[in-house]
Amino acid sequence: MSQVEDFLTASQEQQIVAAIRRAEKSTSGEIRVHIEKHTDLDVLDRTRELFHSLKMDNTIQRNGVLIYVAVEDHKFAIFGDEGINNLVANDFWEDTKDAILNQFKEGNFTQGLIDGILLAGEQLQEYFPWDHGDTNELSDEISKG
Repeated sequence: MSQVEDFLTASQEQQIVAAIRRAEKSTSGEIRVHIEKHTDLDVLDRTRELFHSLKMDNTIQRNGVLIYVAVEDHKFAIFGDEGINNLVANDFWEDTKDAILNQFKEGNFTQGLIDGILLAGEQLQEYFPWDHGDTNELSDEISKG
């Protein structure tokens, strides 16, 4: 098995998907997680590339968020679409990044992703609150490369 497949168990993946669904109940923002073994690119450049290849820039309000993890490289990044970045301060993702990093440092990868997802949902709620007409525009499943 590859490191990507070993990174999370099926049960842990379902916990993360549940966190995405919970976070998206309070915001129209769309949150995804992508995990892959390694990237030759700068981690943020790779996250941006995946964001576009996953068509996360096709949401109506341009409010998608991708949390990317390169398992073998021990790196991760968060990328938000222009609808978010046009409204928020430059350090908007720092708290989310810190929440993930604090757990990752302890080897708690599942909890790190869950904490980051839930915090991202709380933060997005202020700018992109959920309303009754909101639809889930992107898959909540973890994508892998």
